[in-house]
Amino acid sequence: MQVPAQFEYQRARSVEHAIALLARHGPETRVVAGGHSLIPMMKLRLAQPEMLIDINDLTGLAGIDVADGQLRLGAMVRHAELLDSAQAGALVPMLHDAERVIADPVVRNRGTIGGSVCQADPSEDLSGAFSALRATAVIQGADGTREVAMREFFTGPYETVVAPAELLVQLRIPLWSTGSAYVKVDRRSGDWAVAAAAAAVALGVDGRVTEVGIGLTAVGADGFVAAEAEDFLRGRQANAENFAAAGAIAAQHCRPSADQRGPADYKRHLAGELTARALAGAATRALSVGVGVG
Repeated sequence: MQVPAQFEYQRARSVEHAIALLARHGPETRVVAGGHSLIPMMKLRLAQPEMLIDINDLTGLAGIDVADGQLRLGAMVRHAELLDSAQAGALVPMLHDAERVIADPVVRNRGTIGGSVCQADPSEDLSGAFSALRATAVIQGADGTREVAMREFFTGPYETVVAPAELLVQLRIPLWSTGSAYVKVDRRSGDWAVAAAAAAVALGVDGRVTEVGIGLTAVGADGFVAAEAEDFLRGRQANAENFAAAGAIAAQHCRPSADQRGPADYKRHLAGELTARALAGAATRALSVGVGVG
């Protein structure tokens, strides 16, 4: 039977208390909420924290609302809560697309969006979605809060800019897009992505793409973003030909690795195809609400 190494445990009473505990116990401390990534890694001893700080009582980190032109998601929002939010689904449809294909109901009921992005797994679904949407992470430490663009949040596989004595408290999504979509290929329902693409677009009345965000998951894209494909598409007509071209550019600039989920060439092909599909889905949603028609 696989068991974790020995560790200590404390339950945080507030955000400030959690940050104080993180500062006191040092870099071998980990925060736990849903625990669906951390606990399995601890059982395999791939992670061996000396202290776990439970933040499940921090209800102030939950909540979904809109303010100042942003959809604001507390870091403790459970996946199931985000999937059930009609407001979030109407404003940013790709979030529901992504949540529907994350694991299973058991995981979605306990896992948190903050935990998912802080895990920084290269195959994690929401990282590409938030990066495509140009979301901002709000991070709190002893000296106050700071904001970091999600495109600068990830520093490598399983690594983020969150310091040892800091806590991710909120994700803020600017409501610039008029349509968005997320598409994924996995080996079985709810599995980690073989490849996935997220797309958000804003269309002008002439049908041109005025702004675009493209996120890629599990294919080695820097910051989970296909920046070159975005640059190509901006200002062009929202049509299948341009979406396919943008997909080809995205595929060209990603760096997938061969693993048990497939060879690198297959993943690169998926990156291009899924990018084109996500863009088409995002544009269709934009047009369905009358954006881009004039």
